[in-house]
Amino acid sequence: MADYELFEFPNGIRLVHKQVFSTKIAHCAVMLDIGSRDELEHQQGIAHFWEHMAFKGTKKRKAFHIINRLESLGGELNAYTTKEKICFYSAVLEKHLDKSLELLSDITFNSTFPEVQIEKERQVILEEMAMYQDNPEDAIQDQLDTLIYKNHQLGNNILGTEESVLSFEHEDFKTFIDQNLDTGRLVVSSVGSYSMKKLITLVSKYFGDLNSKSSNRERKAPDSLSDFTSHVDETRDLSQAHIGIGRRAYNIHSELKVPFFFLNNILGGHSFVSRLNLALRENNAFVYNIDSSFTPLTDTGYFQIFYATDPSKVKKSLVLVDREFAKLRKTELGKKQLLSAKEQIKGQLAMSEENNQNYMLMMAKSILDYGKIEPLETVFAKIDSLEAGFLKDLSNEMLNLDEMSILRYLP
Repeated sequence: MADYELFEFPNGIRLVHKQVFSTKIAHCAVMLDIGSRDELEHQQGIAHFWEHMAFKGTKKRKAFHIINRLESLGGELNAYTTKEKICFYSAVLEKHLDKSLELLSDITFNSTFPEVQIEKERQVILEEMAMYQDNPEDAIQDQLDTLIYKNHQLGNNILGTEESVLSFEHEDFKTFIDQNLDTGRLVVSSVGSYSMKKLITLVSKYFGDLNSKSSNRERKAPDSLSDFTSHVDETRDLSQAHIGIGRRAYNIHSELKVPFFFLNNILGGHSFVSRLNLALRENNAFVYNIDSSFTPLTDTGYFQIFYATDPSKVKKSLVLVDREFAKLRKTELGKKQLLSAKEQIKGQLAMSEENNQNYMLMMAKSILDYGKIEPLETVFAKIDSLEAGFLKDLSNEMLNLDEMSILRYLP
């Protein structure tokens, strides 16, 4: 039996809900299938700017009234933009659920983009851009995306460029929304102790009667998986060297998505016993922290590794990374190793579902991307079916340093 309930309004907006009796908090989100990759060249950064402007005025609220609406009740209102999604979300005591839904609808559909607020927020975003550039951990991630997706929207910085951010005016936001908003690609997601019947009644007041809206937008897919590699060195005013390694990987619909997610977790997932952490931190004290990540998107994906080290250890650290790749390419995991890795990742996945806010956001994304939410038991079954020989073959396909882009910030 499904762990969630799904309802679709006549305008195409879908509502997904998980009833959790043990909580007093209502977690709600409005997620749109719109992101930075949907921007035209002159629109770079406008999706993120829209996210900011949603809090700056609607047809019936000024900026202060928006941020005070839930905070005065002890609740929270927040938002984020990714390469493929914009999300507005909230958390309040259950008795304020109606107010939360009304506010989410208001900032999503009724923003007025006042010119005075555009000018103010423009400066805020320029400061945000400067802050990211001053932080090598953030800057290197954005620049590595550009290397991996050269000449494609996915390689553009979500914040945009200084030139584009300075150019946006009131009508630019209206045009971007008109080009991309599609009620069939919008999901309202909820986790709370209330019933789906009650939720439908409330959501229908603020979302159900909206006019349906469709978009003719077509996303341009990037080139094939086997792509170019780039090696770039930059000199910066730093005490440490910062290293980014990456390549394109599998999309959300690929049968190799779960196996590669599993393989990445062994290599450099968020665990002290990951192979990269053991090799570079525990055994050699080259780094304080090292992570690898796999991010699948609708028609592509990317694999990345980031760490910082002393400049004298840059070459040696890359040798160690390459050595860990080679081990996975040449040697099958032993029975105990494979079983332990499976139990570890299943435990991580199960614990992530204990967080109601994360689960609420995951449901919204899954409904947009797949039209359903895959039960944890199904994912566990896929993990349990993985065999050592198959993972070795996958390592040979994906884990070769010569086939990856490398970006180094050197002091």
